Amino acid sequence: MREARGLEVHATESVHGTLTSGSGILRTLKQYCPVKWKPVIPGVETQLGPGLSYRAFNVPTSKSVRFEGTASYGRVVGYRVTDTSTDRSLVYLPGVQRLTPDILEEFQDCSALLIDGSFWRDDEMARLGLAGKTSRDMGHVPISGPGGSLEALSALGIRRKLYVHINNTNPILLEDSQERLQLDRHGMEVAVDGLELEI
Repeated sequence: MREARGLEVHATESVHGTLTSGSGILRTLKQYCPVKWKPVIPGVETQLGPGLSYRAFNVPTSKSVRFEGTASYGRVVGYRVTDTSTDRSLVYLPGVQRLTPDILEEFQDCSALLIDGSFWRDDEMARLGLAGKTSRDMGHVPISGPGGSLEALSALGIRRKLYVHINNTNPILLEDSQERLQLDRHGMEVAVDGLELEI
């Protein structure tokens, strides 16, 4: 990104604050190229270019705040991206702690869903001796188990449902794993580098 002629960063006020004063990523990038912030307001349809728009939606989380002064609203968001010529859309939700009725409502009539697939089990990191926190503690709904995303999503009539944001401990990354076969049986896919979706 630092070799770009300029960057337009679409982010909520909360995320922008984290990128600027919390992590300092934008301060670093500004040393290499101009960076323009485009405020994202959940619920407001925003044009990206001819025939393409998005609408962000707030995703509630109880995950601990990493940087001081970060607002809770808009700290985690999903995006519904729409091709205005066909009125078809995809939903991008790489981080979600709980699939509440309000969140599931955001998936209505979408052609594709790209959703948080960070962990297979809620206690995945503890089982491997890597961390004491659960998947939900880290802000991610697990795929398996009661209240997991597979249970909630497999019945939805969405043409393409893909897991993204997958942790390297997640066995769905192994094409011949039992977990991957279980996804296949439920009509769920695993996103890969270079994947292109046409909505």
